[in-house]
Formats: sequence, C-alpha cells, structure tokens
Amino acid sequence: MRWKDSTYTGWGRFHQATGSLARPERADHVQQITADDPAPAIGMRRSYGDACLNHQGRAIDMTRLDRVLEFDAETGMIHVEAGAQIGDLLHSFAPRGWLPPVMPGTGFATIGGGIAMDVHGKNHHGTGSFGQHVTEFTLMTPKGPKVISPDTDEALFKATVGGLGQTGPILSARFPLLKAKGDVMVVTERRVDNWADFIPLLDNSDATYSVGWIDATARGRSLGRGILEEAETGGGLVKAARRAKKIPFNTPGFALSPAIVRMFNASYWRRVPHSGRTSVKPIDDFFFPLDKIHDWNKLYGKRGFHQFQCVVPLEAVDALRTMLVNIANSGLASPLAVLKRMGPGRGGYMSFPMEGYTLAVDFRANRHAEKLVAELESMTCDAKGRIYLAKDGLAASTHIRAMYPEHASWLEQIKKIDPEGSYSTDLIRRLNLRDAT
Repeated sequence: MRWKDSTYTGWGRFHQATGSLARPERADHVQQITADDPAPAIGMRRSYGDACLNHQGRAIDMTRLDRVLEFDAETGMIHVEAGAQIGDLLHSFAPRGWLPPVMPGTGFATIGGGIAMDVHGKNHHGTGSFGQHVTEFTLMTPKGPKVISPDTDEALFKATVGGLGQTGPILSARFPLLKAKGDVMVVTERRVDNWADFIPLLDNSDATYSVGWIDATARGRSLGRGILEEAETGGGLVKAARRAKKIPFNTPGFALSPAIVRMFNASYWRRVPHSGRTSVKPIDDFFFPLDKIHDWNKLYGKRGFHQFQCVVPLEAVDALRTMLVNIANSGLASPLAVLKRMGPGRGGYMSFPMEGYTLAVDFRANRHAEKLVAELESMTCDAKGRIYLAKDGLAASTHIRAMYPEHASWLEQIKKIDPEGSYSTDLIRRLNLRDAT
C-alpha cells in the first residue's frame, strides 16, 4: 500500500497536520496496513477541529471504500462500506422512498465518521443518534475483520459508537433506512421574536424534523430571535436543487465584520413573514443547506474558524440563555448559529447527545474568539452539559471527564484493543483522553 505525504486540515482550517496518508480501495488493503503499521482512519475530514488529524503520523483515508454491499427493499436494511457519504445515500435512496435514519448538517459526512462521532440530526428529539440505528459494524482489529453488535460485544460496540475512531478502522455497517413519503420536504418556517418564545416552540413541536436558526447578534428584547423550521417528507415535483457554488478564495476580514453580520442577520430574519410560510423544497436543500456552497469555510479567511457547540440539560435552559447573552455582547458571532431540542438518545460511552438543548455558533478564528469559547466551555460544564468533540478545536482537558462521565468505561475498552495508542489523533492527545485522569 502506497503512502503519500500530505498536509491536511479539518473543516475549521484552524488546525492542520502533515503526515502520510494511504487511500485503500478494499478491506484487505486496510488489513494489510493495520497489520504492518496501524494508523487511525479518517473520512471526508468534516470534523471542525483536530479529531481527524494525526500530525507527524500516518492516517488511513477510507473514502474509496464507499460501496453499497446489500440492500433489502422490503425492510430498508442496508449494508454499506464506511467511506460512503450520507448525502450520496440520500440521493440514491430518497427517490425510492427511503432515507438515512439520521443526517448531520452535511451530506459529505461518511458512515464511518457518523458512527465514530455518533452524529445527530434535525430529528434527534424523536429518533435519537445515528449509532442507535446501527445494528452491527465490521471493525478491523489486530486479528483481522470482526463483526461487532450489541449482542456479540456490547462494551466494544459502545466504545466504538461515538468513540472518536479509537477502536480502529470501521470497514462497513448495517442499519435500517427510514421509510419516507417521498423525496421532497414540506417545510414550515416561523419567525420567532425572542428567546422566551423560541424554547416553548421547540418543546411543543411535534414535527419529525425541526431546527432553529438564531440571530446570535441580537440583544435586549430581541435576544434569541430567529427562525424555526419544521419539516416532513413529502411527494411531488419541485425545481431541482440549484447547482452548488464555490468560494474561490479566502475572504478578507471585513466580510464578517460585526456591522455586516448584524445587517445580514436582521435581513435574513425578516425574510420570513410574521405569519410564517410553508414551502416544498428539494430534500438536500433542507438537510444540507450549506453543501450548496463548496468550500464555504473559506468565508472565514485563511486563519479558519471555530465552532462552539454544546448541549445542556432541560433544567439548564437559563444557562444557555446566559451563554447567548455573552455571545451577542461579544460582537464575534457569524451568521451561522443553530438551536435544537434534543431527546435522550445516545449510542456510546463518549456520545455527545443528551436530552436538552444544543446551541452551535461559528466564530472567525482569533484570540478574542478563543477567550470567549473558553468561557462558554466553563459555563457548559457548570450547567452539567457537554461540548461536541466533533466540532471542538480549543478545549483543554480540564472539563472533559466531568462532561463525559463514562470516559473510564470507554478507556478500558480502548486500552484492550489498542494498548500502544496506534489510533491516537491530535484531538486525543490534546485532551489527554488516553489518560485515566
């Protein structure tokens, strides 16, 4: 297997790594690599921070293992290689009336990455996380491929789901697709005036899919204003999704200046009438709106950006409001801020979800943003919440074990399957996750 020296980044482009990458095309190639020189597996590198980086080491790019191996049209059960992208599955199976059970905000995420991060989507409140739908996966172990399920090895299954890739490369997975009414989305948008109105709307929504956009620059009586989207699958014809545009260069700093962001956010909020509106959209326009803009991360300039995403329990909703006050007062927020209601579902020891509310906000990378994110991290810990490690690029190890109380159970399995730390990544080292304390 050939290795190629490469310099690569996560989606936030703040961290980068230089090392050797291999791109196997078959499972036996992965077995050859792991037998000779075990290395962590990576996918499309849509993790925002350094979870997908192994600086001065090797990594296995799994994106060529992207085949659908089996599909049962009666039950919706699919067996697919780990490098397959969730968006490609959506495009292939939605016209047949089937959807991936959980979809994150980008269709470029791979199945292996979806398991390793136990991703959640706009239906988490009702459907749970991706890992909860996986019935089994094939893991490349030091002794060769091994099929893992909750019945055969529950502890290793839970250490792999949400386990940040630390149990070794995932080769393939089985899970049921969800039956859908069609391959379009019927979307209702409501303009929400403030935080006090937003939370009850999220709590009382009975839509299958729901998500809130927040104007994270609004203050005072407008704090927390935004747009709530609720959606169901439907049938019928709509205009084809517009061709994706591409950001050709890093934008200058003034493009996301506080004044411009405030003006854009106010205009975006007002685009929805007071009475709300319902429209029919192409399915990927709803699930993956930013995928229409290739390389949208360049909008933050050459230094990249940070995303802070946390979840806090239901009873800590006031703490989340205080975080939003701090974000609005900082003048650092971008137009990208998302609020969702989450259910209790999680699939693994280190899975991010918990029942409560999740807030995600992007910030252009600079020292002021780093200070703000550190403050928000501490506030999250005090609220008994947790940060999303798939998005994190700044946290210290101080709060992680309190946020993830099943870390010890995860670590026990990791040390059994990878005692030498061959699958460690930059994130694992930065947060000292291989250490017990």
